[in-house]
Amino acid sequence: MRKTLAELALWGNTPLFEHLLPVGQMNLPPWEHFCVSFHKLFERRHYTNHGVLAQELEEKLCRLLSTRHALTMTNATIALSLACKALGLPVGGKVIVPGFTFAATVQALTWAGLKPVFCDIAPHSHHITPQTVAPLLETPGVCAILAVHLWGTACDVDGLTKLAEERGIPVFFDAAHAIGCTHKGVPVGGFGNCEVFSFHGTKIMTSAEGGCITTNDDDLAERLRNLRSSYGRRATVPIPVAGYGRFSEAQAAFGLLSLEDFPENCANNERRMRLYVEGLRDVPGIRFLLPTTGERHNCQYVVLEIEDREFGLHRDELVRILEAENIAVRRYFVPGMHRSVPYKTQFPQYVKALPVTDALCAKVMQVPSGQRVADEDIAAICGLIRLIQAHAHEVKKRLAA
Repeated sequence: MRKTLAELALWGNTPLFEHLLPVGQMNLPPWEHFCVSFHKLFERRHYTNHGVLAQELEEKLCRLLSTRHALTMTNATIALSLACKALGLPVGGKVIVPGFTFAATVQALTWAGLKPVFCDIAPHSHHITPQTVAPLLETPGVCAILAVHLWGTACDVDGLTKLAEERGIPVFFDAAHAIGCTHKGVPVGGFGNCEVFSFHGTKIMTSAEGGCITTNDDDLAERLRNLRSSYGRRATVPIPVAGYGRFSEAQAAFGLLSLEDFPENCANNERRMRLYVEGLRDVPGIRFLLPTTGERHNCQYVVLEIEDREFGLHRDELVRILEAENIAVRRYFVPGMHRSVPYKTQFPQYVKALPVTDALCAKVMQVPSGQRVADEDIAAICGLIRLIQAHAHEVKKRLAA
């Protein structure tokens, strides 16, 4: 625990943590469970092509997410691209998408031959809204809306769905953060035409790498099965191109183990989030993005906004200090996708068109959570941030020296 500024690692002292404290979940199943599962996999010698474990995981995901179909995929980026193809979005068509999102959300559109129409977000929710989307529907060539359930909290699915229906275009959702979360008591997974989840190693539900698409549309599900590969399809239907998004049995084995631990991991994340909120209560210039009251939430992201005028330091200055202590905080999203390569040159009309996104890109930060973060680690991080803020003026002068 740091007690004075002189102890900070940035001034040449030993870091607070001996090893890097990761910002992602990094949740691993018990080793003995892993060994049993993978031993059976080797006994069966069926490693891919929609095997028994992939089928079992899809069935369990349907129950968890209350959907008719859950189709496992190689990863969420491929899943988003295949969703575009399955929805019949025309090459060269335009899709409304937030600029405040992970790169893969927009890059999946590019892989599918589509063009982004970047949309600004609401400052308190970090989501696109019917109000930010509606003017962009007048853009010639708009053929769909791709919204993001950022930080696991659902966006305004009712309002966005109504807009899409009025225009006769699909609306689908990047739900990479939102497995196990609810909106008005309904599990995320069955909204819009389809929803896409990520099972990356940093997610609370993980298959080390992977993802899935959920939908209640039987025809769309069959197109997706055919796009994914010829294995696991139930009927042959016309598709524009094969996507080869197969999900391996090794991924499925890991995913099933993660699903077993999912309730416990959610509960542990909720406790960690509470510890951060309590540990940083009343610190000037810090606002938490918290789950909606009354909704189920996986709490996999602990997200803060740092208001530099109140805190006394810019978010990036705080990040620099924390990283020197082996605390892997992460800035989100820097830069926004509308200012990223290649989009800033391909679509320059959006570079200065998203003021809320630009403001949030300068102050949003994620702190470590997940299995490798102990309660005492959180106490040490909160104590360090309190120390830094209490002496922000002095710290800023030393950083500038």
